[in-house]
Amino acid sequence: MTAFNIVRFRVKPGHEQRFIAAHRDARTGFKGFRGGALVRTGEHTFCIVGEWANFARLVNARPQMIGLLDSLREHLEDLGGGLGLTDPVSGEMVVKLPASTAAKKKPRAKAKAGKRKKRG
Repeated sequence: MTAFNIVRFRVKPGHEQRFIAAHRDARTGFKGFRGGALVRTGEHTFCIVGEWANFARLVNARPQMIGLLDSLREHLEDLGGGLGLTDPVSGEMVVKLPASTAAKKKPRAKAKAGKRKKRG
């Protein structure tokens, strides 16, 4: 069953572009990783959302994910409240929400062909 992990970060002021670039340039090679997105949620806050083939693959990749996190620590601030540098959650998908479908465009009415004047 598909699984997701979501991790919240607070980035030090002035480190945002380096943090974004590090994610853009990361080549993880995690087995079972289907892809993900880095989402800016505020001026200095971000979440990463990862999609996995199943929860076991996510769990097996945790040591590698921690290794990636270790390379980013210099850019992160403590979230406070005893959380540390990250606020991670993960679990199996329980409902897949379908994408919205665009309304079909109505076909254009054919323009009436105007009568041409005959040249004489």
